[in-house]
Amino acid sequence: MNDQALPNVLVTGFEPFGGERVNPSAEIVRALDGEILNGHRVATAILPVAFASTLPMLEALLETHRPVLVLATGQAGGRSELSIERVAANLIDARIPDADGVQPIDEPVIADAPAAYFSTLPVKAMLARLRVLGIPAALSQSAGAYVCNQAFYALAHLVATRHRGTRAGFVHVPWLPEQAVRHHGQPSMALGTMAAGVRAAIECAVATRRDLRVAGGSTH
Repeated sequence: MNDQALPNVLVTGFEPFGGERVNPSAEIVRALDGEILNGHRVATAILPVAFASTLPMLEALLETHRPVLVLATGQAGGRSELSIERVAANLIDARIPDADGVQPIDEPVIADAPAAYFSTLPVKAMLARLRVLGIPAALSQSAGAYVCNQAFYALAHLVATRHRGTRAGFVHVPWLPEQAVRHHGQPSMALGTMAAGVRAAIECAVATRRDLRVAGGSTH
């Protein structure tokens, strides 16, 4: 089959923000662009860390690529593992301004929409796959309240309302070693390991419709 005839998987990352010169999610996107994973062609996009841009850009990307699956990624400095997000909240409570200098506080991502959405990807199966491969990973119950969560919620709303044949989820990734040098004592992960983890997560997700029924909650 011609590569152009393959179903699309869309993978997104973000531009650097918060004084960083690099964003690992953007580097992962660059590494995966155009790859063929489990019979699916990877299309990619790098989003600005800007609240006003997120929803219209994601709408355009879904219309252009018509993906069967979307995996958005973003940086979560201070985390030591790939964090597979379970829940997107309809909340923006920005700790710092975005790239446009905007800092919304206690605002909804989308007015009059549900309070939250769950990932429609098989998050526990993805976690199990990464752990089998020896890639540090965990389930996360909160994607925060900044642009990453906004993107996750916007995607979840789009696939729930306008792109019902698409599944979507979000993975947070740690700092790169070159970033951790500036943040003494903080964890990091090599780009190759993170890219391998995102690849494996995608391969698992496109092949898995029924998630594992195993414990995945936390005690805090």
